[in-house]
Amino acid sequence: MIRAAAHVSVAVRSPRCIDRNGLHVSNMAALTDCMHVVAQLDSTRLVDGFRLHACKLDHERVIDGDARSAAIAAASVIAKVTRDRYMRRVAPLYPEWCFEGNVGYSTPEHREAILRHGICPLHRRSFASIAYSQLELGTSAGEFEGTDSEGMADVIDIREAIRAEANPDDVEAVAGDA
Repeated sequence: MIRAAAHVSVAVRSPRCIDRNGLHVSNMAALTDCMHVVAQLDSTRLVDGFRLHACKLDHERVIDGDARSAAIAAASVIAKVTRDRYMRRVAPLYPEWCFEGNVGYSTPEHREAILRHGICPLHRRSFASIAYSQLELGTSAGEFEGTDSEGMADVIDIREAIRAEANPDDVEAVAGDA
């Protein structure tokens, strides 16, 4: 998949940034950043479902884009694989939540771990979950045990983690910058 792509860009936002700005706004900002990295002159630029209002480049929104465009579907796979690899890579830092197996998805085991151990800095406090609703969570990123708000970046640079696991022959590998 990566070998067929002319350009690839991955943007990541921290849980703190998502909690502060909202998931949709954070996603649109990340997509805009990626669009500016990979955009080529005289090319058609497609976005899955949404118009990127902050993007200065012309682009077309494609409703149900991952089903209608191979490029959008590929971007979706790259985003998911990148996220899953990142979660597996940081899993040893937070063993109570078994991120190597659930990669942060709301599995029954993950919800049980949240009920047992609370949340860690990788969890979004703004995420609406039954497990979360049973916890008494504060609203400040500084309330994470052992962390302060200055210690949590708004944009996480995971390029080194991606490169460390990338295999040029692996169709799921995520290469470096565009």
